[in-house]
Order: sequence, then structure tokens, then C-alpha cells
Amino acid sequence: MSTHTLVVGLGVTGEAVARRLAADGPVTVVDDNPSGPGFAERAAALAALGVTVVGAPAAEQLAALIAAADLVVPSPGVPESHPVYGLAGRAGVPLRSEIELAGAAARRGLPLVAVTGTNGKTTVTTLVAAMLTAGGLRAVAAGNIGRPLLDAVHDDVDVVVAEVSSFQLRFTETFRPRVAVVLNVAEDHLDWHPSFKDYVAAKARIFANQAGDDLLVFNADDEAVAGVAERAPARSVAFTLRSGRDAWRVEGDGLVRPDGARFMSVAELARAGPHDVANALAAAAVAADLGTSDDALRSVLGSFAGLPHRVTPVGQSGGVTFVDDSKATNPHAALAALAGFDSVVLLAGGRNKGLDLGVLRREAGRIRAVVAIGEAAGEVEACFAGLRPVRRAGSMAEAVRLGAELARPGDTVLLSPACASFDWYSGYAARGDDFAREVAALLEAGS
Repeated sequence: MSTHTLVVGLGVTGEAVARRLAADGPVTVVDDNPSGPGFAERAAALAALGVTVVGAPAAEQLAALIAAADLVVPSPGVPESHPVYGLAGRAGVPLRSEIELAGAAARRGLPLVAVTGTNGKTTVTTLVAAMLTAGGLRAVAAGNIGRPLLDAVHDDVDVVVAEVSSFQLRFTETFRPRVAVVLNVAEDHLDWHPSFKDYVAAKARIFANQAGDDLLVFNADDEAVAGVAERAPARSVAFTLRSGRDAWRVEGDGLVRPDGARFMSVAELARAGPHDVANALAAAAVAADLGTSDDALRSVLGSFAGLPHRVTPVGQSGGVTFVDDSKATNPHAALAALAGFDSVVLLAGGRNKGLDLGVLRREAGRIRAVVAIGEAAGEVEACFAGLRPVRRAGSMAEAVRLGAELARPGDTVLLSPACASFDWYSGYAARGDDFAREVAALLEAGS
């Protein structure tokens, strides 16, 4: 019996779902923004497969399409406030995410590793895939990191390592990774989820269906994560930056396994900030459980220089270092970056996602001054008013110039915005690239 599927959103994920399901029955794709980048090309490719694509459907048309469907698959970027969810609920049509479909489609015996968390997902997914590869397995990184999971589970590989978001996990009923990882949970995406409680519940879906020899790797230092991990239905193991407990942890200057066996020193890590060490422990816990040797763990962790726009130095002059952490699109990520420096001129702001920027004051002791940018400049200014000097900038060029003027030798000018980039840019990468260009221009002009 064929299934009539309605896919909501024609991005990379929506295109993959529609393409994969076209052989199983009628597929219709709807997208609210048919003028968006890549829409025309994806729509044409799907039309050639017999998929119907509808741009900007009216409310009545969307309701009719949902009522005619057997399954609705919302793309990760479709917020819970979208009418599709209420319409599907009233029509009695089930909602499933792409990762749910991928889990069901994965060939029997293919291990899935799924990594989630407010911050660090891409880094840990990359590290795990690299460790497994170094250990001799054919591993592919997929999911939110780039390649849709529904495509990756059809690859000829030994393991699939997937970065999965709360958006994707929200609509899962049977998704069961062999290893699940929950790195941290802090306020984020409250413009998508109704509340922080809903956000945490979505993250916890990653291990809800685990059983038998499945494993949950979780952050014991994060209160919210440790709380939900108590409900883990299968095996679980913690990682922590604290010593003296049964977990992947730091003891003295060494990284050790739960049994206390040391597998490398902190000094051997290519990156050794607090969040880097936590990511290293999480990735090592996963890879070791899948049979990776300590030599492979050390090889990867000793050479991994990090991913772009994540606490990445982009220039230095007069004792001042300029660092791009544009990927810090929430306060939790910005706080993690700040913890790695002694004296910072912070460039913060952008499009706030309904989050409390006031928590940035926790690291005021490390901040010399602040440059406020973007739509949230006023919120950033209010956060530090009377506490630290704050200057507003109307462009990245001005922000870099002001940052350099406020800095002293030994300081770091840190772009760690704590906000999304969509007020000025197409994404965090474009913001980070612009920061690097303006730093290069400033340094060249001063040379």
C-alpha cells in the first residue's frame, strides 16, 4: 500500500526526504518561501521524480494537503508555532522527522551514533567520526552536520555518526541510536520550542528508545542533562571535568577512563580550553565503546585544530589577539568561550532568539569592555551598563576598529555574539568571515 507523504520545507533535508520517499507513493512538498536560495533548483529536480511542489500555500490549501496525507514530515527549520502541527493533529495525521525515517530505513545491524546538545554537537560528531576512522572503521558524519541522515544510512559504511537537533528529535517515536550523546542543555531556540522544558524534553528523546547494550554518554556537569539521564533505559556513562567519580574525567593533568586508566594528558590535546576537554572526553567515551584504541583517540585529539568559527584565532598585532567565535549563537556558547580567556574585549549581539543575555555578566571579571552589534545591541548595552564600558557599532568594520581601540596588550578581541546572525548576515559563517576580513584589513592598514 502506497503512502501519501507531505513534506514541509524544501531545504537540504526536505529535498532528501522527498527524493527518498518518491518511490513509496505520492509525495507533495510545501515551502513558505519559494523565493529562497536553492528552491527553484530543488523543485525542478523533484518534479522530474514526480514530486508535487507547492510554494507559499494558502491556509485552506495547506489544510487540504494535510488532510489528504498519510504522513507529514516537517523539516528541522519549521517552528512549532507553524500551523502544520495543529492542522496535522486535528486531522489525525502522524508527524515524523527525517531522522525517524532514517532510523527505520537503516540496514539491519548498522550502528548509529547520535549526538545532541545546545553547543558542541558538530565538533563532537566530527571527532567521533575521525576517531572511528583512525581506528579502522568506515565511518561517515551526517545529519545536522551536512549530509542528511536519510541518505547516509544507505552508504556502504560501518558506522554513521549523526549530529541531531532538538527540532529533529521532537517528532520521533522509534528512533534508537546504538550510542546517544547529550553534551549540554542551556536556553536556546526558544523562538522554536514553546518553553525550556519542551526543549529539554525534545533533547531527551535521543535515548528514550534505547535498550539492551545501547549506551547513553552524558555530561555529569550539566544539571539538566544529569537530571534527564537518570531516566536512561539502557547503559549510561558520564563525562566530567571533575575528578573522583566513575566517569570519563580529568585527574590531575590526565584524561582518564571510568576505571581510572589514563589514555592521554591534557597537554597533548591540540585544543585544551574547558569546553575542548569536555568535548574530547565525550568523543573518546563514544569511540572507545565502539572498539577504538587509545592510540587512535590520541592521534585524533592531538591533531584536531577545531572547526571554523569556533574560538578560531584570525589575527594578532601589538599583543592583541583577534578570535572568531561566530558559531556562539546563544549565551551558553559565549560563556564557554569566555571561560578560556583572562582578558577580553567582547563583540556581542545580533538577532536574539528569545534568550536572556544577562547571563553574560557571569564572566564580567574576564571582560575589559564590550562592543554591541546588531539588532540586540540595546540588550547587550543594558546587560553591561554600569559594569563595563560599552560601545555600539553599526557595522563589523566599526566593531573591529572599536574592539582594537579598547584592547590592551595581552587582551583578546573576541567575536562571541551570543545571538543569531540573521540581522546582518545569511548565517554565522558569513558573520565570522566578515570579522576575519575586517581584522585583516585593520592589521594591514596598521602595518
